Amino acid sequence: MPRNARPVLSFATLAVAAMATACCLAPAPSRAATDDLVIATSSGAHHFAVDVMRTRDELERGLMFRRQLDADRGMLFDFGTSQPVSMWMKNTYLPLDMVFIAADGRVVSVKRNAEPLSETIIPSGGDVLGVLEVNAGTAARIGVKPGDRVSDPMFKP
Repeated sequence: MPRNARPVLSFATLAVAAMATACCLAPAPSRAATDDLVIATSSGAHHFAVDVMRTRDELERGLMFRRQLDADRGMLFDFGTSQPVSMWMKNTYLPLDMVFIAADGRVVSVKRNAEPLSETIIPSGGDVLGVLEVNAGTAARIGVKPGDRVSDPMFKP
């Protein structure tokens, strides 16, 4: 699912090229950490249980092939360093919203209703440390927008 915007950052590029990307039939790998992530928007604080993807294999697999995602669940991609990133929906059956998040927890951009199975590149629009994926419609329902704040141990305000 991750796709690097800059060829010099080959880790993310290889992650995309090597994968059959974004959603899984089975739950996320058991080795993935699960965090309680909170998004603070003008409509209040919204809690999600997120599987955190950090290893190359986890980043490559993401939500690939998954057919269901509970409303209060999501997947958080931790790129380990702040950088421009791009995502795609290859092999992803669920429509998703993507929230691109800076190292300080600030929402940089939001992609709503990413088209399932699409290879269209979705850029972050700036340097991000992570990307949160949730069910399509979630971003609109909770009103998340650039400038909102995300709380998770990986972000340092």
